[in-house]
Amino acid sequence: MTERLWAALAEVEDPEMPVNLVDLGVIYGVSERDGVVEVDLTFTAMGCPASEFILDDVRERLLREPGIDEVRVNVVWDPPWTTGRMTQAGRDALEAWGLAV
Repeated sequence: MTERLWAALAEVEDPEMPVNLVDLGVIYGVSERDGVVEVDLTFTAMGCPASEFILDDVRERLLREPGIDEVRVNVVWDPPWTTGRMTQAGRDALEAWGLAV
């Protein structure tokens, strides 16, 4: 079940960068119980101007999954995000846009 949720989250793009949230490394964990999904995520920086968009996109995408009735998003800051959390696909996407990582 969680593989399906991770795959759904990989469809959510960061609104400011050409990379999805999973490859960006901001999703720390996903779990599901009785139709309720809990997502632990962080942002690349405190005060991220796109944070509300990201939270809304995460909720909207997961609610489209069959059997999911509620999505709870927990914003966590520990451990802090670093570029080391990015996947190789995320690094490649940013480098293709001329952004060094």
